[in-house]
Amino acid sequence: MDHWHTMGVLVNNKSGVLQRVSSLFSRRGFNIESITVGASEEQGLSRMVIVTRGDDSVFEQIKHQLEKLIDVVRVIPVSDKPMVARELALIKVESAPERRPEIIALVETFRATVVDVGQNSLMVQVVGETDKIDAMIELVRPYGLIELCRTGVTAMARGNAQV
Repeated sequence: MDHWHTMGVLVNNKSGVLQRVSSLFSRRGFNIESITVGASEEQGLSRMVIVTRGDDSVFEQIKHQLEKLIDVVRVIPVSDKPMVARELALIKVESAPERRPEIIALVETFRATVVDVGQNSLMVQVVGETDKIDAMIELVRPYGLIELCRTGVTAMARGNAQV
């Protein structure tokens, strides 16, 4: 049965590593639903958080293929453990001054933040699980969605478990 898999991948912080990882997915016909990359707690290593969809055998195949890449130090399945996963989105919405109070009320309901105000627009920052981001987008869409930018999912295992 297909389901979401989130994995942490520690890689050497070198040029071309992201391209080699993404090429592995495309060569094998696997889709990357979300990928984030940034510095890790270890000097010289970056952490990738990759979300993909498939059954457990597909995930195991991806994991083994990643482990064969030279610059991959460690692959850790995050979604196998209790985890915290978050995403950030910036959403620019049409907002005539008379409609702002209702949009701001909606923003506050989601514990989101207005980060920019234009003459006829608001830019909202929302952080949370993917479902929360999706819900916020759908609720502001009728006001006029001007622009949308999402970071992709980043995740960590809860407690002392390390990714």
